[in-house]
Amino acid sequence: MSVGLLGLLDDVTALAKVAAASIDDVAGQAAKAGLKAAGAVIDDTAVTPNYVTGFAANRELPIVARIAVGSVKNKLLILLPAALALSFFAPWIITPLLMFGGAYLCYEGAEKIYEALMPHEGHAHEAEVEGDAADPKAQENARIAGAIQTDFILSAEIMTIALGALPSMPFWQQALALAIVGLGITLAVYGAVALIVKADDIGLAMARHAFTPLGRATGRFILVAMPYVMQILSVVGTAAMIWVGGGIAIHGLASIGLPQLEHLIEELAHTAGTLIPALSGFLSELTLILADGIFGLALGALLIPVVSRVIVPTWRRVRRAVANLLGR
Repeated sequence: MSVGLLGLLDDVTALAKVAAASIDDVAGQAAKAGLKAAGAVIDDTAVTPNYVTGFAANRELPIVARIAVGSVKNKLLILLPAALALSFFAPWIITPLLMFGGAYLCYEGAEKIYEALMPHEGHAHEAEVEGDAADPKAQENARIAGAIQTDFILSAEIMTIALGALPSMPFWQQALALAIVGLGITLAVYGAVALIVKADDIGLAMARHAFTPLGRATGRFILVAMPYVMQILSVVGTAAMIWVGGGIAIHGLASIGLPQLEHLIEELAHTAGTLIPALSGFLSELTLILADGIFGLALGALLIPVVSRVIVPTWRRVRRAVANLLGR
């Protein structure tokens, strides 16, 4: 009996060691996959503070919290199962879906530029797409819904990059690694966003109550700097959407058998890199970024009238038809 018990304990110990090694492997692979998605994480962090601009200070953190909850749902309840299912059953559809998401990011970024350059026409277009949101609560809900939609695209990109970065692993390990990436990135992004949007309150508290002159001076500096930081983040966020969306679309075209544009951009980047050998890498990357951004801006500008004149009216007719069919 004692020998059997010792054998059982040995088996349990061996299984525990295997489980621990598996967990270590999952954590390590999740960290590597998260690093692969770092570029998209930066885009997500830059975009999100735009959505609290214009609201009262006491609504900033609740709005960020609601967007964060929506982001977790996007990643864990929709994108994680979808990514695993598609990679197993229909890997061919991932590229078209990413291209659709890239086009949406281009549209969002181009629309923001359109509104900044032509405020009256931009507001008219926004009202046409989103409807009347004069009520502050309705406006907040519409802004949060828009943020979660944009987060969905960026989260899809993050999860897809992370999935592609994972080596061949058992199903449960792959699922666990993606879940760790999704949760870790969400906490990092929205924790940073919360600090950004409340930095002015932190600066005010430091300016009034810091114990040292240096602390109070730092608080005053934060108060002066934050409006400019928010403006810079707004520009960076818009540029990030256009750049990332354009890059996704160009790479998607190459993946479905239309590589001409991607090859042209690569040739331009190589040529730019030869102009100043000492700055070869920098000039090549800058050319790639500019080319992706220019293409993304052009695509987004083309989509603005398509969305307002075709997609939105069609969607409204479909909703009305469904409502009438259901007798509502």
